[in-house]
Amino acid sequence: MPRRKKKLRVGIIGVGGIANGAHMPSYAKLQDLVEMVAFCDIIPERAQKGAEMYGAPGAKVFKDYQEMLEMKDLDSVSVCTPNKFHAPITIAALKAGKHVFCEKPMAITAEEADKMVKAAKETGLKLSVGYQSRFSDDAQLLKQMISSGELGEIYYSEATSIRRRGVPTWGVFLSKELQGGGPLIDIGTHVLDLTLWLMGDYSKPVSILGASYKKLAPLGGYNAWGPWDPKNFEVEDSAFGLVRLESGAAVMVKASWALNMEDPQPIILCGTKGGASIVDGSAKVYTQAHNRLLNLIPVQSPGRDSLYNREIAYWVDCLINNKEPLVKAEEAAQVTRILELIYKSSDEGKAINLI
Repeated sequence: MPRRKKKLRVGIIGVGGIANGAHMPSYAKLQDLVEMVAFCDIIPERAQKGAEMYGAPGAKVFKDYQEMLEMKDLDSVSVCTPNKFHAPITIAALKAGKHVFCEKPMAITAEEADKMVKAAKETGLKLSVGYQSRFSDDAQLLKQMISSGELGEIYYSEATSIRRRGVPTWGVFLSKELQGGGPLIDIGTHVLDLTLWLMGDYSKPVSILGASYKKLAPLGGYNAWGPWDPKNFEVEDSAFGLVRLESGAAVMVKASWALNMEDPQPIILCGTKGGASIVDGSAKVYTQAHNRLLNLIPVQSPGRDSLYNREIAYWVDCLINNKEPLVKAEEAAQVTRILELIYKSSDEGKAINLI
């Protein structure tokens, strides 16, 4: 990205885990292009600490995001709050004239996501969502192969993110009200986004059968991130859905924080000319040639920036050079729509047909 005299002025709304683990360090790596000038959190001490660690000289600290959005010289904000607040904050920021990079998932409901898309269109501002898995080298390779037709028509896929025991015990992850759900909306959203993007299929979901469970949550036991309190475990511990798209393709969605099954498991894409799998960013391709079945394993590229660094750098480049974000708001809204339908099917105990 070219140097420029005036730096992009960025604000952070929600100075918690993902802001500290991804957004602020990634912006800090682009100090020739970006300066973080505003920090907002309902816990003022967190906002103050963010400003002290990453803020430009004179950076401002806020408790109320509406006050922050009144800043005239603020170009863009990162929304890093619990899921419940993604939509109202994003819409307010867009209407205040700020570009928005919103953490995943885009929203809890499709109605909220659609309102976010509408606000971006009406204001002419950019809106993108934090699906950093698209930026891995092997995901980019598979996207090129599928887009060029090398695997043919992708008609079946499995969007899978299985943790055997990986319940996030910090923050508000276990809150139904603030997060909207458990592993399906937390990590299932990543693999569903990556799967639909690789397929290049955003056709309408026409039938959905979903099932979510809270079977292991009441039992406690070993957890990679320390014990959870069953009394505070308000969301599912695993969820599954079978989605049929208007194109005819079928997508199986599987997500868990706690499941008695080996992990990790791959995303699977099956096409008429070949197939592929990807797990933890590493891909394999399954095809045939010369009357033989062939498995192709890409040689891994030398170490590069983290996926968070890549997605923020791409976002900044989009703003500076007026490019389209890799993750489009309409695509992220489709992910939210499907996740909501899986939850709805599970809650109603029946398949949902939209045709």
